[in-house]
Amino acid sequence: METLLRQLTRGNALFFILILGIGGSFQNGFHIVGVSSPSPFIQSFINSTWYERYGELPPPQTVTLIWSAIVSTYAIGGLLGALSAKFLTGMLGRKRAMLGNNFISIVAAAVMLTSKAASSFECIILARFVFGLSAGLGVCIQSIYLAESSPQKIRGMVTLTTATFTSIGKLSGQFFGLSEILGREEHWNILLSVPACLSVVQLLVLPFFPEAPRYLLIEKGDAEACRKALQSLWGQGEYKQEMEGMAAEQSVVKGVRPKSLLELLRDRSVRWQLISMAVIYGCTQFSASPTAGIPREKIRYVTLGIGATEVLSSISCGLMIEHTGRRPLLWGGFGAMSAIQVFLTITLNLKDSSYWVPYITVVLIILLIISYVGGPVGVATSLSTELFIQSYRPAAVSLMSFQRWLSFSLIGLVFPFLIEALESYCFVLFASVSLLGFLFTFFILPETKGKTLVEISEEFKAITVCGKSFSEDEPVETKL
Repeated sequence: METLLRQLTRGNALFFILILGIGGSFQNGFHIVGVSSPSPFIQSFINSTWYERYGELPPPQTVTLIWSAIVSTYAIGGLLGALSAKFLTGMLGRKRAMLGNNFISIVAAAVMLTSKAASSFECIILARFVFGLSAGLGVCIQSIYLAESSPQKIRGMVTLTTATFTSIGKLSGQFFGLSEILGREEHWNILLSVPACLSVVQLLVLPFFPEAPRYLLIEKGDAEACRKALQSLWGQGEYKQEMEGMAAEQSVVKGVRPKSLLELLRDRSVRWQLISMAVIYGCTQFSASPTAGIPREKIRYVTLGIGATEVLSSISCGLMIEHTGRRPLLWGGFGAMSAIQVFLTITLNLKDSSYWVPYITVVLIILLIISYVGGPVGVATSLSTELFIQSYRPAAVSLMSFQRWLSFSLIGLVFPFLIEALESYCFVLFASVSLLGFLFTFFILPETKGKTLVEISEEFKAITVCGKSFSEDEPVETKL
């Protein structure tokens, strides 16, 4: 552990990770939770704007519809941003694509800031869409950029920082949303524009960092630029092992152009990778935190505590991932989540029996978050960049991010109906999904720790279930 941390501090890597994070997944985390605090003020703004235009208050259904558009257009923008990442990173490279994405965030902030003066809720909808576009694109580029810049020994730790900055973004959104900070009626448009300040910082600082080393060698064929980029990020050295690993990957993809999304879906040689990520992301997304019955005046502080727990869990996962490996964190996290969700069902049904039961529920929620963020969430972020070689990675990251945004949108639509239909028993359903994640990762998923991307690809080609393999090559027998 000490050796790994020392390697992080030899060059400019820590600062590089920080600058990528504040312009990438931090913004997504902030926007996910940042809109919750000012929601009453925005709905009041919709009412007043409508009255100014038409001389009468809007029907409640109209306010609800406009508010739903404000919330949902963010996810629609995220979907389009995720799908655009493969094209933009291929055309511009990782660094210039990230720099360009900052302009999108700044434009969104400008529209949001002027919405109040313009008395236009349409500007809020447009700004949320553009923020979503920037967030979906930024998370994908950040994931690819980090994966193609990190040494093999600490690849998991570095790529997992994407999840860490998402958690920090959520906590920051909760903090700035407090009434003592920016969570007041006169500041809601400023609150929703805060992340753009960090886009400006990234726009000014990122040009001083190199392009992704793996991209420079494998796609551009510039070995010297690759070596200089590694030395700039990770300190002086020859990086012979890293360069040899990249050269081996280059020989595999030589003459093969980067795959499109459709070609990725059709390619049988990566079918197990796609299935694995679909199962892991699906099981990870289908989870939720209940209303615990805490007194209203204390909820916002409990939420802050839960946000802080999420950040600490993500950091802890990053420190452990290279020691424990990916699989134990995944199946351990899914298994713990399944058990905790069963206990949550019990405590939620007993929440009115005594004043202290809701606090037991909060403890269970915190344990659920520790298991969730310290296992499936963090590791899934790392795995999505480890399972695919260079020619597949941009399309794969875009596809996985698209699935994540689509799940986010669908769960937002379906979850209220699940709560209404099943009430506290919805956690039995969640526990079943977590159990599926546990079984899949325990029995099928190979370990990727300490392996080159070519070796990982071969591990997946060797997977057989009931004597059959998706690989077009002759399957290699392996023990699961």
